[in-house]
Amino acid sequence: MSSVVQAPPLTAATQVVIENLTKQYGALRALGGVSFGVNTGEWVALMGPSGSGKTTLINILGGLDTLSSGRVVVDGVDLSKLRENEIVRYRAEKVGFVFQQFHLVPYLTALENVMLAQYFHSITDEKEAAEVLKRVGLGDRLTHLPAQLSGGEQQRVAIARALINDPPLILADEPTGNLDSAAGAEVMDMLRQLHQEGRTVVLVTHDDAVAAYAEREILFKDGMLRSDRKIAVLATD
Repeated sequence: MSSVVQAPPLTAATQVVIENLTKQYGALRALGGVSFGVNTGEWVALMGPSGSGKTTLINILGGLDTLSSGRVVVDGVDLSKLRENEIVRYRAEKVGFVFQQFHLVPYLTALENVMLAQYFHSITDEKEAAEVLKRVGLGDRLTHLPAQLSGGEQQRVAIARALINDPPLILADEPTGNLDSAAGAEVMDMLRQLHQEGRTVVLVTHDDAVAAYAEREILFKDGMLRSDRKIAVLATD
């Protein structure tokens, strides 16, 4: 078994605390007692082979899945203690999701897909949604349906949707997995800008070039944390 590298020290600004987290699916143990923390403003890349537990972990962090045992606290909120309606509000207020699959509603325009995230707050602000789309370079695509957009443009709509409620934590699961290299680089540059603005980013990837944007790399294997190390941040142009 590989030795575990000590994680970087946590600070008073620790945003995410994971303690002895396990996740069991019947006889299958997806996570087997994982512990680490993420400081506010960090960019962390979760890496490892398929089935290593990294996507399970990010789904638990985002309130899309529940833990079997242990403790997960985000911004002082203990996820294991939330009721279903509280989990919905947590997802709407605390986290922004960017997935490999864009998860856009096919019969809604780009603008309407972004506004959809506002419904969880019982508000819709078309002007605000349009401004966020302009920010990601889609000001001339507001009325386009997903099928009328390229893969890179669809992912930018997904990023705009993730931003609309100004979440402090961005969770990205293989965000460039369905994109060509040029579109993937554009998406990663957008995520880097969000990080530079102070947001915490937790990114799942199997791509070393994508992980190089982060400042810390956590390696998973067989549902266990195998290493946790600081990495050199990819230089900007």
